[in-house]
Amino acid sequence: MEFSHIPVMFSQCMELLNIKPDGIYVDCTAGGGGHSQGILDRLSLSGRLLAFDKDIEALDHCKNKFKDDKRVTLLKSDYKLAPQYLTDNSLKGKIDGILIDLGVSSFQLDNRERGFSYMSRDAALDMRMDKSQSLTAREIVNNYPQEEIYKIIKNYGEDKFAANIAKNIVIERQKQPIETTGQLADIVDKSIPYALKKTGGHPAKRTFMALRIAVNGELDNLDKAITDLIRCLKSGGRIVILTFHSLEDRIVKQTLNYLQLDCVCDKKAPICTCGKVKEIELIRKFITATEAEQLTNSRSISAKLRAAEKI
Repeated sequence: MEFSHIPVMFSQCMELLNIKPDGIYVDCTAGGGGHSQGILDRLSLSGRLLAFDKDIEALDHCKNKFKDDKRVTLLKSDYKLAPQYLTDNSLKGKIDGILIDLGVSSFQLDNRERGFSYMSRDAALDMRMDKSQSLTAREIVNNYPQEEIYKIIKNYGEDKFAANIAKNIVIERQKQPIETTGQLADIVDKSIPYALKKTGGHPAKRTFMALRIAVNGELDNLDKAITDLIRCLKSGGRIVILTFHSLEDRIVKQTLNYLQLDCVCDKKAPICTCGKVKEIELIRKFITATEAEQLTNSRSISAKLRAAEKI
């Protein structure tokens, strides 16, 4: 299957990065290379781009896409490890801009073999972004205790029918292993009252999202990663972050808000003793995709874009 992905809010990302031709930039989630290409198009021959992705298929695609461009360094790694790489390579404090696109690529969603989508009826339940890891969605639904499955669907999917879905998953796996996306989608469908299936999209959407988040540890240490990445920026450098669901956006928002504070002492305290210093300035309130983009790319509908500048 050909790797294809339409970068969400492309022009807004490029504008907010405020790219300097000779700068050093980091694309934390290279994916199909759409945003990376945009950065490269704005760099001179002395500019540099480091692009991270833990999906080997994405990296292979980008290696081919950028094979003749000496300005690009491609790294197979979770972006949460990027701050350590930058530190180890004496790049901390020298980065002009960082882009984090927290969405799942179109290729991952549309490739039935990856098992991300409830639309692929007979696909194996996988959902790994990094195929070298052992944990899969199949492992969770067939072996995790009912209470743990409930917590995953409730906390990550914010589904009010999480208890019923978890119960029915356990009942069905006692009859036969749950191997495919279609089996799981049917279980979820039967767990939700008929009258409520007419609104809110496919009934399995929240469960599939919750399992994907759990499999890939998408929210684990997200706040720390953002903080560490910001501390790799030079003064005036920018971080631009695309989110696609409320849980990750809340973490991003809270992290950025904290980093812009210059004191966290009790307001009643006579003097500041916390030692907290302001590290960033927020660049406007979050923005969303234009109506035109939402009409042509449905995956942009839930996107929120936030940006901040290192001070």
